[in-house]
Amino acid sequence: MGFLPGPNLPCHADDQSQSRNLGSNSSSFNSFLSSQSSLLSIPSLTPSTQQNEHPAPACHHLSTLKGHYSYIFSLALTGKHLYSGSSNGEIRVWSRDPSSSAPVNPLSNTVAEGYSAVKSILILGDKMFSAHQDHKIRVWKIDHITPYQKYKGIATLPTVNDRCMRLFSAKNYIEVRRHKKCTWVHHVDTIAALALSRDGSLLYSVSWDRTFKVWKTSNFDCLESMWNAHDDAINAIVVSNDAHVYTGSADKKIKVWKKNEGEKKHSLVATLEKHKSAVNALALTIDGSILYSGAGSNGSIIVWEKDGSDGRHMTVAGALKGHNKAILCLTVVSNFLCSGSADKTVRIWRREIGKSHSLLAVFEGHKGPVKCLAAAVDNNHTRDTTGSGTSYLIYSGSLDFDVRVWQIWVPPF
Repeated sequence: MGFLPGPNLPCHADDQSQSRNLGSNSSSFNSFLSSQSSLLSIPSLTPSTQQNEHPAPACHHLSTLKGHYSYIFSLALTGKHLYSGSSNGEIRVWSRDPSSSAPVNPLSNTVAEGYSAVKSILILGDKMFSAHQDHKIRVWKIDHITPYQKYKGIATLPTVNDRCMRLFSAKNYIEVRRHKKCTWVHHVDTIAALALSRDGSLLYSVSWDRTFKVWKTSNFDCLESMWNAHDDAINAIVVSNDAHVYTGSADKKIKVWKKNEGEKKHSLVATLEKHKSAVNALALTIDGSILYSGAGSNGSIIVWEKDGSDGRHMTVAGALKGHNKAILCLTVVSNFLCSGSADKTVRIWRREIGKSHSLLAVFEGHKGPVKCLAAAVDNNHTRDTTGSGTSYLIYSGSLDFDVRVWQIWVPPF
């Protein structure tokens, strides 16, 4: 358990080197061509031949975090630490700086355990929210002074108070399946993802029960529940700074929600339909002008652009094509998109001026599908003596039980 030195894993700096690598294996190359041709109606934003307008980035596999004994489903960054959640209910904490020493007793970095699979983790101040396969959201008190000690559970959502307040009124009950009802504050299937409002006052949750809910982070009350928000399981959610909520579902749709001033509930303002299979992952740029969505078919990532100032109109700008299996996770850092796939690779894309994107790197090394990602600017490292350029750390969690740490240094334009 702890940091292991990274082997010399391949890192492809452009599409040409990627094509050379795929060309060495006819099966992989045919799969790649098939994925490229399946979305011909959507133009590619990464042409097969790219001009090297900028200096090539440098990228490395820095370390592998060993210790989990089951699938890695979720990652979260905060302060100096990285949190990872697994299919057996464990949540572990690691130093996010791969150059630092491991915990004094690395066997003690499990801070929560014993519950069902951890599908999502969010950090808000001294609270950690975890979403689970057993339909619950759990809230933990983070001890920043002794971060490797077991954390205290301070709430389970819905809370006892929330449940009791709605127990005796028939109007609070929803039919969740034939001959079975429960109060509207309950999720009744796996909670797939969590998101926070810009000010941190609201927590959003989406579930395979086809609903999304809104919770207060101050007292953990459930404020709203959108039942039958989709026609199938909801897998992903992101919230923009202007409070637009985007949900991605196995019904192949992305829906856009907004609660206008004076309204009590979110209302549907748009439905985005271009994917031909279940939407697995969503990511927004910092300014909310671009939405990325990944699905479970050909490995293409659709790029949606905000059309207008109201945020409800999103048009397809194109697709990022390169993965040859399902997209399972997406995350954005600065003007870069990181994507993880069932093809066991992580790809780094840079948004250029205009609509175009360039593929900066392909990280290989995982022995299983890449299920979750986290990324941040690496403030502790520079790649040259002048200090120019920017270094980023990318963390990837996989069904191979490992978390890998990657570094990409991008020189200035």
